[in-house]
Amino acid sequence: MSFKTRMSFRLTTRIKIPMSIQIELIGNKTVLERLSQLAARMDDMTPVMTEIGAELKARISNRFETQTDPDGKKWTGWAPSTIKSYPKDGNHTILDRHGDMLDNLGYQADKNTVTVGFGSPYAAFHEFGTRKMPRRGLLFTNPEARMLSTDDETTVLDILQNFMQEPIR
Repeated sequence: MSFKTRMSFRLTTRIKIPMSIQIELIGNKTVLERLSQLAARMDDMTPVMTEIGAELKARISNRFETQTDPDGKKWTGWAPSTIKSYPKDGNHTILDRHGDMLDNLGYQADKNTVTVGFGSPYAAFHEFGTRKMPRRGLLFTNPEARMLSTDDETTVLDILQNFMQEPIR
């Protein structure tokens, strides 16, 4: 099995409106080297990609509870206008008005890639921020640079290392 030199895994924000955003994260040199080493040993990387997807999904989900970005920085609180217009039946937590966005968090893995992201159209607005709304990062430390946090990157590297230590099947 051979891979292109740009072996990658993806974290995406999928938007179900005419405009779409897909962000491809190209791992750092260490990630790419480990992926290439694993690919040389395994015909099908689906188990690796599945574990990476499940772990990143859990880490992103946890950010809703801690209300922190990937680097552990607290999300900016609500604007007075948000507080005033907040629905009475809402969950009363940041980014969790009714739980829709978190319910749409998921991942898909195949033998070469893993995609982690949200099916909710407004997830991209939170990830990047807008003129009127501060950024509340979920996927990336820096979405413009497509950078995972150091902790998320370490987690991915640990998963790759664990698979490299397993016997070849």
